[in-house]
Amino acid sequence: MPELPEVETVKIGLQRLLPKRVVSNAVHDTDKSFPNAPADVQQFLIGARVIAVTRRAKVLMIELSTNYSLVIHLKMTGQLVFVADQPAAKASGLNELRFGAGHPNESLVGHLPDRSTRVTLSFEDGSHLYFNDQRKFGWMRLMPTTEIPNLDFFKKVGPEPLSVDFNWQQLHERLLRRKNTNIKAALLDQTVVAGIGNIYADESLWGAKIHPATIVKDIPEDKIKVLYKALTDVLKLSIEKGGSTNKNYVNAEGKRGSYMDFARVFRREGLPCPRCGTTIVKSRVAGRGTHTCPYCQPLPVAATA
Repeated sequence: MPELPEVETVKIGLQRLLPKRVVSNAVHDTDKSFPNAPADVQQFLIGARVIAVTRRAKVLMIELSTNYSLVIHLKMTGQLVFVADQPAAKASGLNELRFGAGHPNESLVGHLPDRSTRVTLSFEDGSHLYFNDQRKFGWMRLMPTTEIPNLDFFKKVGPEPLSVDFNWQQLHERLLRRKNTNIKAALLDQTVVAGIGNIYADESLWGAKIHPATIVKDIPEDKIKVLYKALTDVLKLSIEKGGSTNKNYVNAEGKRGSYMDFARVFRREGLPCPRCGTTIVKSRVAGRGTHTCPYCQPLPVAATA
């Protein structure tokens, strides 16, 4: 599933590409992916101008001039790929939106729409936004913008870790809500902190030299300070590198992210730790595949008993 940096990267791309474009049509293949009443689509989506694209946790919002928004959750395999009308693209300098895999700056998607395309939004200028989702778990929901904060998810989700208002003290306070669980499970809990998944939990815990199985209440404050910095640093780096590409994730232009070239432990089992040289191992913590350095992140005594 895309994590905060991947969804933020998509948001940044769409915010550059979508505002001021007017929706001319919306086509979908399953109501599960596009659970919206036809009358609402006709009244509040068709003919609406895109105002802005925003993000909260792993959820995207396309705000419209009708005071409605498209709320989009990519789930496990969702993609949002923008394709400009070819003559318009050349005129506006967007002719880099090409297809075909290979070079890191080229698109990973083929000609769209394809068999995984669930929703196609067309715009008056001939451009399109494709919502692709192989597993069909994601969705694109049209609703009044003012009602978005009332969704159960938004009521429960924790603070944004890169918010200027979020600091190590707040991280500590929120982690203590899960004081009797291991630190990795606490980081993965979206009600504690928003947007953190398996990749960045492993990467930040390596940066802080904390074993993922360590119980939250056993971690001293000075370690939480280090964890906070490691977490924010790794998220910022991943956003800078366009996120972490797996077989499904692409940015708004269908291109791959390069963060995995900079990963320290994630999916590096059997390779030397870049800090000490010890062989990185993979285990299972919080129900997830977990990557650690046995020397830098010693397993807590309680966890070995």
